[in-house]
Amino acid sequence: MHTWAAELDTVALKLAPRFERAEPRQRVLRYLTGLLSTAERKNGWQLAELAGETTPDGIQRLLGSAHWEADAVRDDLVAYVLEQLADPQAILVLDETGCVKQGTKSVGGAPQYCGTVGKIANCQIGVFLAYATAHGPVLLDRALYLHKEWADDPARRAEAGVPAEASCIPTPTLGRQLLERTFAAGVTAQWVTADRISGGDYQLRRSLEERQQPFVLAVSSTQRVGRSAKAEQVVASWPDEAWQRLSAGEGSHGPRWYDWAWMPMSWRLHPHGRAHWLLARRSVSQPDERAYYFVFGPDSSTLEQVVQVVQVVQVVQVVQVVQVAGTRWQVEQAFELAKGAVGLDEYEVRTWVGWYRHVTLAMFALAYLTVVRQHARQAQQTGKKGQVHRKEAFR
Repeated sequence: MHTWAAELDTVALKLAPRFERAEPRQRVLRYLTGLLSTAERKNGWQLAELAGETTPDGIQRLLGSAHWEADAVRDDLVAYVLEQLADPQAILVLDETGCVKQGTKSVGGAPQYCGTVGKIANCQIGVFLAYATAHGPVLLDRALYLHKEWADDPARRAEAGVPAEASCIPTPTLGRQLLERTFAAGVTAQWVTADRISGGDYQLRRSLEERQQPFVLAVSSTQRVGRSAKAEQVVASWPDEAWQRLSAGEGSHGPRWYDWAWMPMSWRLHPHGRAHWLLARRSVSQPDERAYYFVFGPDSSTLEQVVQVVQVVQVVQVVQVVQVAGTRWQVEQAFELAKGAVGLDEYEVRTWVGWYRHVTLAMFALAYLTVVRQHARQAQQTGKKGQVHRKEAFR
């Protein structure tokens, strides 16, 4: 039987070559074990106590001065996910999450909009790339947004160890870098999706089109469609019969029903077999609440097909489009699990290196949890099949 401990040994063997000395090699395993524990908080003191250490000094060394590269461990994480959770129908999801911080010392932290609390707050913003599969969502890559306050302050940069090459890069550009790096590592996806911040970025959309990578990207109501019209104006002109009621997938309270409609953007240039659409979603209870998406994907789909096979996600491309647009909820699940279960946001590090090290290890812990749960599901299914076969043998 594949146990939790056995899978942790697999992870330890994968990470061992990244640590030259035995001490950090052993401590990183204890750190991961602490992140996976049921401890209420996953801060330095708590993790040190769980590791049997009297002070958090060793933990701080692991995240600060120990010799290892977080990007190399990130590469190991991607390889691990591809080995264990590869899914030809996976969806890559770009999103941001904010971590509220006190004081002025946490690298990149500044007064800025924080989606976690829904208002301006002193926080750090991380851009993440999630890999949403049938087995569950995991996080593959990450980038810390360096606020302009930090980018333009040499003293703060030096104190937090911000690399000389780091600058204030817009979050859509950071997202594009994550995607390019992930594709280069051999990750493939059926669709890419992102929020309005990234979806409204022309360069990101163009880079995906050049790869012929299908996408469903949220855009704002004022996004230009064609030469002069805005998305909200175009959608407002659509007749009532253009809308279909479909589920965007399961939410925390069951199916999330919306009305959906789309229009091909036939004037757009696209490769043979591909097409562009403007997709719109409106609330069932409040029809004035609408969301808008740019879609690029196979040209074989029509909205009418949804009526026939609304539940067969894999057969009809437009159902996939609706499901993809709803898949951003999966990345929220990933963030919730990463924060609640493996302490993604419970770090006390203030430096650039410390942020990347802790976040990368938390992402690895999340992937480990997803893999172990998948093994457990497979074992359960195998056991049920075995029970059926045994019953049949005694008939």
